[in-house]
Amino acid sequence: MGHLIIGSLLLSLIHAVIPNHWLPILVISRAENWSRRELLGITALTGFFHVLSTIIIGVSLGVIGYKLSESHQFFTTTLAPVILILMGCVYVVLDLKQVEQQTFPGLKQLKQKSKPAIIFTLCLAMLFSPCLEIDTYFITAGAHGWQGIAAVALVYFTVTISSLVLLVALAYKGMAQFNFNFLEQHHKKITGLVLILLGLFTFYQH
Repeated sequence: MGHLIIGSLLLSLIHAVIPNHWLPILVISRAENWSRRELLGITALTGFFHVLSTIIIGVSLGVIGYKLSESHQFFTTTLAPVILILMGCVYVVLDLKQVEQQTFPGLKQLKQKSKPAIIFTLCLAMLFSPCLEIDTYFITAGAHGWQGIAAVALVYFTVTISSLVLLVALAYKGMAQFNFNFLEQHHKKITGLVLILLGLFTFYQH
């Protein structure tokens, strides 16, 4: 169970620090003159909707993994790790092909809307952009039963929202002057390599 939690922690952190999940909110807040409290609250709210859709899909996949692990030991020992490795390879290939994922709609269009409309649009955009990387990991969590599914969901929920709020808070104070270009351009490769390593670790553990 320990390696399952560590894996979900790594994937959640990598996913949370991707700039296109929090930087647009910061840009909009400055254009709209939002207070720090408003900014952090809206960040937490949009993060919640992002986490919600991810967990709904993830739990569904976790249940499938749980049912398969109950009747087929082959799934737990071989198939689940192989799925992680294959998905990792897919993300590495996507990175090499530079497939971009747009989480938020155009900023210019958002700046022309009212505050409630902006918040609604941001929440909707996050709701319909679940983290497919962590959803894949829920399949492996299912092999550990409901305890594994709940552990991954809890870690992802806590780490993602807290990380988004923390990054925005630091950036608001001008403390997050880091170069996120490499991470933004190659987060699929980094995530893919993590999935591959987790799959190999799970495979050789059995």
